[in-house]
Amino acid sequence: MVSKLIDKIQKTNAPIVVGLDPKLDFIPDRIKDKCFEEKGKNLEGAAEAFWQYNKEIVDNIYDIVPAVKPQIAMYEELGIPGLITYKKTVDYCKEKGLVVIADVKRGDIGSTSLSYAQAHLGGVKIGDSTFSGFDADFATVNPYLGTDGVKPFIDVCNTADKGIFVLVKTSNPSSGEFQDRLIDGRPLYEIVGEQVEKWGLESMDGAYSNVGAVVGATYPEMGKILREIMPHAYILVPGYGAQGGKGKDLVHFFNKDGLGAIVNSSRGIIAAWKSDSYKEFSDGRVGEAARAAALDMKKDIEEALQRRV
Repeated sequence: MVSKLIDKIQKTNAPIVVGLDPKLDFIPDRIKDKCFEEKGKNLEGAAEAFWQYNKEIVDNIYDIVPAVKPQIAMYEELGIPGLITYKKTVDYCKEKGLVVIADVKRGDIGSTSLSYAQAHLGGVKIGDSTFSGFDADFATVNPYLGTDGVKPFIDVCNTADKGIFVLVKTSNPSSGEFQDRLIDGRPLYEIVGEQVEKWGLESMDGAYSNVGAVVGATYPEMGKILREIMPHAYILVPGYGAQGGKGKDLVHFFNKDGLGAIVNSSRGIIAAWKSDSYKEFSDGRVGEAARAAALDMKKDIEEALQRRV
């Protein structure tokens, strides 16, 4: 699966993933009012607003970015209607040719971990047929339970041609409470990174592995170290834009060929219409604003990588 992601990155020349993390506050009244009128001012109406909002954004970015990353928590807030919208979003993005990274951060052991992997990446056999639950291309995985929690995902990656991104060094301010703790004189995130590299050798797909890593843009020096520790891991980089990451912070996450990393922006793109930087779209043209923001992000990263060379 990582080879498919790389192919899409090269075709769009944009190592960018757009986080589809809808909140009602991000959605213009023209969309909410219509959906509430049709479905009611309830969970169903909010879920429909999420769907219409996502669709407008996807319709405006699918040809300029390779991937999207829906965060399932935003949809779970709305219960079953939200999960229906989540599934519709995943399916629609795949129809548009986008690679879908399910931001689900699952982590458990044994049959539970396998069920999570089958739900989000694989499928379940019913009678003589196999059915996919959510059918994303990648999923994010929490490694806190060790190999017992990650191995079932790798097994599904190998049988279903899918991929995972394992949390290694996250972008949030308190990540260091655990991830930076010294173990035998070394920070824990380095040890996790070494394990990701080992896991990845079980699922190689060309020069890179289907087992990638999540490393926040807000910690560029740590990203440089982890890039060396995990030569075969594609790095998913959150923290660009709204969390403070800039193109210049990202250069060491990439290899010299410009590959090896894909950078996420969520609010900075999907809520761009509310930003002072895109005032021309403040009338609620969310899709057009998202496209403009994605193109600006692409230019920022491209220029940063060119300066490194």
